[in-house]
Amino acid sequence: MAQSEDQDPVKTICPYCGVGCGIQVKPAADPDDIRFMPWGDAPVNEGRICIKGGAATEVINHEERLTDPLIKENGEFREATWEEAYSRIVDELERIREEHGSDAMGFYGSSKTMNEENYLIQKLARRYGTNNVDNCTRMCHASTVWALRTSLGAGAMTNSMEDLKNEADVFWIQGANPGEQHPIANSVYFRQAVLDGATVIQVDPHANKTTRSFQIDDTDRHQHLQLNPGTDIPLLNVVIKTVLENGWIDEEFIEERTEGFEHLQETLEDFDKEEAAEICGVPLEDIEAAAEKYATADNAAIFTGMGMSQHTCGVDNVQNEINLALITGNLGRPGTGVNPLRGQNNVQGACDVGAMPNTLPAYQMVEDPEDRERVEEIWGFEVPPKDGLTNVEISHEAGKSVHGLYIMGENPLMSEPDANVVEQRLNRLEFMAVQDIFMTETAELADVVLPATTWAERGGTVTNTDRRVQRMRGVQKVHENTKHDFEILCEVGGRLFDDDTFDFDTPEDVFEEMREVMPSYHGMSYDALGEEGLHWPCLEPGDEGDPFLYEDGFTTASGLGQIEGVRHQPPKEVPDDEYPLILTTARLEEHYNTGTMSRRSPTLSRQHPENFVHIHPNDAERYGVEDDDYVTIKSRRGEITVKAEVTEDIKEGSIWTTPHFAAASANRLTNDVLDERAKIPEYKAAAAEIEISVEPADSPAGAQADD
Repeated sequence: MAQSEDQDPVKTICPYCGVGCGIQVKPAADPDDIRFMPWGDAPVNEGRICIKGGAATEVINHEERLTDPLIKENGEFREATWEEAYSRIVDELERIREEHGSDAMGFYGSSKTMNEENYLIQKLARRYGTNNVDNCTRMCHASTVWALRTSLGAGAMTNSMEDLKNEADVFWIQGANPGEQHPIANSVYFRQAVLDGATVIQVDPHANKTTRSFQIDDTDRHQHLQLNPGTDIPLLNVVIKTVLENGWIDEEFIEERTEGFEHLQETLEDFDKEEAAEICGVPLEDIEAAAEKYATADNAAIFTGMGMSQHTCGVDNVQNEINLALITGNLGRPGTGVNPLRGQNNVQGACDVGAMPNTLPAYQMVEDPEDRERVEEIWGFEVPPKDGLTNVEISHEAGKSVHGLYIMGENPLMSEPDANVVEQRLNRLEFMAVQDIFMTETAELADVVLPATTWAERGGTVTNTDRRVQRMRGVQKVHENTKHDFEILCEVGGRLFDDDTFDFDTPEDVFEEMREVMPSYHGMSYDALGEEGLHWPCLEPGDEGDPFLYEDGFTTASGLGQIEGVRHQPPKEVPDDEYPLILTTARLEEHYNTGTMSRRSPTLSRQHPENFVHIHPNDAERYGVEDDDYVTIKSRRGEITVKAEVTEDIKEGSIWTTPHFAAASANRLTNDVLDERAKIPEYKAAAAEIEISVEPADSPAGAQADD
């Protein structure tokens, strides 16, 4: 599509992490010349951008873009027309429902697509007759959503970045690394608050860019509690016990606004702080000092991330953070709260609009008859009354009770744990359709592949980490035969059901229906969002949205914040003679999840062209490993070969690597055991072993990876 060179740049939102930075994109006659431009007064980032955002346009016209529908015949893909592709998908979905029932299909939404598109795919699943729909929050924040929703009322950040910067005296950052994973939030908000006098307490097994960004000379305003992986509950129990012992609680807040405090007291009655500190591998006096800083601050805010959520005890991990905030009264006002930092640009929105198996849009519960009836009245069809399967459970059931899968913008073969087995499971399916922008590892296994457009080619809304709903605006379409995810889903839904359930002309039309279904978004409109966006809840037109939650009460059934004592649960795998190390994982600033976009960006790939592993010097000496040696990391599920970096950033007895690189992804090693409630896998702790290698298995020019 030709573009005039004098066209104005288009204001949109960065497609990478959940901070929601505003950027501009300049159209061009030659798609190769579409380029990033700063948006100087963007509301979230004030014109600043990280390396990923600055390189985001590099993938729009990448040579590996999918450009035409593909159908697999005799094990090989051939180009097909859209009519052929749609017919095949609809025929297969109808056949599977007729032969096996509606619950034999699974649907995957995507945190990299718009609110409107995730709303459509969850509506498609429910119109089909199943609640088997999920998105990648299951891999990162499902336990956080569960704990926040059940204990406070909403599965989201309690506060806004702006009020936290202006009002928080103490930042308690546990299991999160904003310096690496949310760099603009770290520099614009956290770092600035620290320079203005705030204190930071960081709890993480791995020293990182966050650790280094908060080193403040000649003050005690930064602590790094470098605990052993999987020991967050005992550390927080030391903190809470110290708070109780010293009377640093808010008695009035506990009495008037919470319930369950007695259970917490009983849980910790015989708790041994010295023993717990030893389990954590952190000096007791350091934990006690951190407890005092948090509990005696005027306003203290907790930030949490995947280091807390990606455990089989992930719900309990986050619950204990909530416990700490509730007993000290650090909720319901600016500069406080429990604040999960979302990893993808629309993971919050994908959850908000109902792309989960147990919640309808706006976290209305599938198994609540009144919630279902409220949504059914607008939709005009019945919603299945039982919770569906999560994406990991769908994977486990592939070829058993699940016979088909429809995937929008996700790559479970790379993102799910125990990836070697995931491939075997997906190959057992009778049918799989994938719509994406690149031929991912998962798409290679599909029967039909649909070429979608990139983030820069279409419009819609996304919701950032602090509940700000913002508009993304399309610049120009690059490949004529690609289609927007919105268009694809409307066409599939229209053909499958032969009614007006999916009769939408524009994403704005979808948003208007979302407003009717979702009380928390009801006061919004595309015009009202403008360039600033609005925080939910925004209940009525004209509302400005709430930058912080729970000022007047919690939105639980009782209206009270739920306190619940929790006890230490070790990881499901602990070191033994065969696998004596603990493997933990995390992301890099320069890459994004499993790499679909970031590994195809020349700028980003130059920074980190291949995977690596961090090893403590004492462990390196024991194994005979030196910097830049290639080592094979093994677990009970597989092995990868990566370059070694010897560093004290990691605790002795632990090793650390990333999931970004296809040929050497951490997820070949990670354990697919699940938190019983949130069904999130335990990515952050697996037993592992090291072997010395001579040649690398993956060179910097190795295969591309995928998000």
